Amino acid sequence: MTLKKIIKKMIPENFRNSVVSPFVHSLESDLSALRYGKPAKKMRFIGVTGTNGKTTTSFMIYKMLHEAGINTGLMTTVANGYGDHIVAQSAHMTTAGASTIQRKLKEMKKAGVSWVVLETTSHALVQNRVKNIPYEIAVLTNVSHEHLDYHKTFDKYVKAKTKLFKIADRYGIRTGVVNADDKTAATFEHSIENYVTYGLKKGMLKAKNVKLYPTYSTFTAVCDRDEYDITCNIPGEFNISNALAAISVGRLIGLSKEQIEVGIASLKSVEGRMNTINVGQRFSVINDFAHTPDAFEKLLPTVRNSTKGKLVVVFGSAGRRDEKKRAIQGMIAGKYADEIIITEEDDRDVDGNMIMKEIARGAMKLGKKPKKDLFLILDRKKAIEFAMTRVSKEKDTVLLLGKGHEKTIERKDKTISWNETEVAKEAIRKRLRG
Repeated sequence: MTLKKIIKKMIPENFRNSVVSPFVHSLESDLSALRYGKPAKKMRFIGVTGTNGKTTTSFMIYKMLHEAGINTGLMTTVANGYGDHIVAQSAHMTTAGASTIQRKLKEMKKAGVSWVVLETTSHALVQNRVKNIPYEIAVLTNVSHEHLDYHKTFDKYVKAKTKLFKIADRYGIRTGVVNADDKTAATFEHSIENYVTYGLKKGMLKAKNVKLYPTYSTFTAVCDRDEYDITCNIPGEFNISNALAAISVGRLIGLSKEQIEVGIASLKSVEGRMNTINVGQRFSVINDFAHTPDAFEKLLPTVRNSTKGKLVVVFGSAGRRDEKKRAIQGMIAGKYADEIIITEEDDRDVDGNMIMKEIARGAMKLGKKPKKDLFLILDRKKAIEFAMTRVSKEKDTVLLLGKGHEKTIERKDKTISWNETEVAKEAIRKRLRG
């Protein structure tokens, strides 16, 4: 038995999470910073936090700065790197461990990086993994019920995220960027002396003349007398909100109107975020990382509105995560999908069949009937293959949710390699072969 397992067995979970883990990570961060020569001191940092939209917003900010000629680093769920050297990362952990962060920052410092965009989770903030990072700008995308398996209450979850704003209140630009449409906005505004707001409905920076298309959106971002003509090549109204957050950052840094407009338009895709999969089939297939009720509520109406035929949704819910969201996700999918196929996400040591039944209960409340328009297939590969047999027309859509960019599926007995896009492509080819 490893030391980590012994500690887990001997020390109560609440004490581990609230005392032991933050202390260990804090010490690791201090030692790592010393080991790598305190690289963060020579760079400037933008932190992006929120329940959903962190990765896309981080990429938008990175692309905007990169296209403006600024040597920019990026650390996200999907990829890490700097300049033109952005490489995929497959770990389930959004914010890396303290030692990894400091090591990567040393590489960035050596490469002459001036700004770093760091996707920052509530876990990383509570555990002190991002200690020794002098954030100057803190960005909030949104907050909804998620990770309550760890934080226990919504208030504690929100409080964890405000820590980013309190850190940013001490360095450089010292400004928060807050989504005024979010119900927690006031809490974040009170966590920092200087802040700007954005939103689809409220905020200093707002979107007007919004036009939504299946593969992109256009709108005018307006703040006082300043206007920006924006093309966002990642579809969905929720991505307009993400773009507004990025534009707010661009304004704070001092980018020109042209640099902001070109930067946002230059981002064509983010792996596992509204990715269209096509190998010559008539119907549409979309892969997205959405795995929370809030993400479902934002994404599903968008896909429903652009789908004129049948909408088939494939998803699961992770084991050892907030159990309450399972039935809720089933209900949301039941509201928008014509057919639902429930499968595994990352069951871990939780009974996958039990998870599927909990999701199904929510879907059945919305009128879905087992084996008619509601199917439970535990093996995700088989579930995706089955989904492809349920559509045929040009106007039909298969929507794959929950795995996105991730390269593994965690099961009770083992962790298997996974690539949602490649599995979907093979399933489509199999369908086309008949």
